[in-house]
Amino acid sequence: MSFREQLHPSWQVLLNSKLDLLDEIEERVTRENFLPSAGLVMRALSDDFALSKVLILGQDPYPNPNHPVGLAFSIPAEVSKFPPTLRNILKELSSDLQIVPPTSGDLTPWAERGVVLLNRSLTCRSGESNSHINIGWREFTDACVEQLALAGRVGVLWGANAQELSSHFSEEILITSAHPSPLSAYRGFFGSKPFSRANQILLDSGRDPINWSL
Repeated sequence: MSFREQLHPSWQVLLNSKLDLLDEIEERVTRENFLPSAGLVMRALSDDFALSKVLILGQDPYPNPNHPVGLAFSIPAEVSKFPPTLRNILKELSSDLQIVPPTSGDLTPWAERGVVLLNRSLTCRSGESNSHINIGWREFTDACVEQLALAGRVGVLWGANAQELSSHFSEEILITSAHPSPLSAYRGFFGSKPFSRANQILLDSGRDPINWSL
């Protein structure tokens, strides 16, 4: 199934002007050994746009072939050793919501409940972070972020890379902090309470909160 065919029909309509670009990106990346597997590349955009509530924006897929699943920050359920960034996200989740730390790093339940786990680059070369930063992905995913912001979805932007897109969001639907990576988590990510804050924004606008349990 091609990348454009993996998009939910609602996203195909919203991104109609970017579909030719998506085809060009696909043609380019499929010449290489890339991650995640071809059938998972568009996974973050495979659900109905109308059901989306919150965006969590990542950078690009994990470069380790055992980790990327097409959802930002998520890993397969059977992988027991968490990447450090994901470990910090789940630590903050537990602290923020006073829940038992999750034993799984599979964030699929969030995606099923309206959290768009989108990376700015949807592929990378195996073993090479940021290796597909300049092949058109950012133009494509920036358009995705713009549509989510226009529709009033809550934007959770961690770190300078994600916050380059802050201007798409009005202040009342934007949550920013330091990135959860080990290099910066103690500079403002821990204690930032992004999960409860996102739910409060949803409640304030008359929408149901996200069940963040895993």
